[in-house]
Amino acid sequence: MLNVGVIGGGIIAREHLEAIRSLDELQAVALAELDASKRDALSREFGLNGYTDYKQMIQETTPDLVIITLPHHLHKEAALFSAEQGCHLLLEKPMALNSIECKEILTAAAENNVQLLVGHIQHYFQENKWAKRVIQELKLGELVFINETRHLHYFTDDRPKWFLDPDCSGGGIIMNIGAHCIDKIQWVVNEPFTKVISNLSYASPGIEGAGLLHLETESGIPVSISISGYNPVPKQVTEFVFTNGMMKVEIGKGVWVSKDGKYEQVYASNQDHPFQEQLIELVNGITGKAPIENTGVYGKSIIQVIESIYQSDQEAKSVRLSHSFQGKEELL
Repeated sequence: MLNVGVIGGGIIAREHLEAIRSLDELQAVALAELDASKRDALSREFGLNGYTDYKQMIQETTPDLVIITLPHHLHKEAALFSAEQGCHLLLEKPMALNSIECKEILTAAAENNVQLLVGHIQHYFQENKWAKRVIQELKLGELVFINETRHLHYFTDDRPKWFLDPDCSGGGIIMNIGAHCIDKIQWVVNEPFTKVISNLSYASPGIEGAGLLHLETESGIPVSISISGYNPVPKQVTEFVFTNGMMKVEIGKGVWVSKDGKYEQVYASNQDHPFQEQLIELVNGITGKAPIENTGVYGKSIIQVIESIYQSDQEAKSVRLSHSFQGKEELL
């Protein structure tokens, strides 16, 4: 049995602790959290040793692996320290603030011979597994393009303030929610993105709250992603267009495939256990049963796409500005 320490006591920490409790291979032994009320409540419920300092927690309890669920800007420091202590890592997404930090984490994991899994949870939803299977079976023909729509109220009163500070979060809805969209499509089609054009909205000061993204995979499959966080009508739908039909995927609802111009449901969502499956993948990597798929290298690839999205938006805005001035000069 492997002992687990959890760093951070937010909502996702509870998901991990419940998953650990359901698995015979793991035992949660300690939690590090600055907020006393969160720390005490989770420690009592799951029988943990509670700490305010994660470094002290690791040194005193010597966990085999740690789960890092901290604000994004704290990922690198916690991951580096944990790896140096010989702890295997489950690092919540996004892996880090930028690809340079990702590289530092990868180096530390390799130098200390620890396994690293990045928590891109989309890999473990049955709907996405179904979609991947349909694409691989080629029954709908060639994949022509993909439309992804993800609308949700991002600027809620209960969202922790650090999410709205780009120095802590690394960005707004693209960094946090867009990472799921990018990961899901990249994983389902089994191809990295190689081209990006983006147009982001900064109606909320400091971070982007919506965006339209046009991407292209390595083989040239075009992908459009629409994301909005300005109190929209909630929607989470991915549609795949093939030469012989279409497929629609909705997490928590199911998968539909077209027949004679109408959608027919081929999978109805039931109770998934994505956090358990994620931990099983990490345990298999640690014990040598199977290699980890959700690696740090993969996690870095998502950050690189996000960096390209921000860069594309800034470059496009610069071009539009220069054209605007040129137009005014011509009018004068």
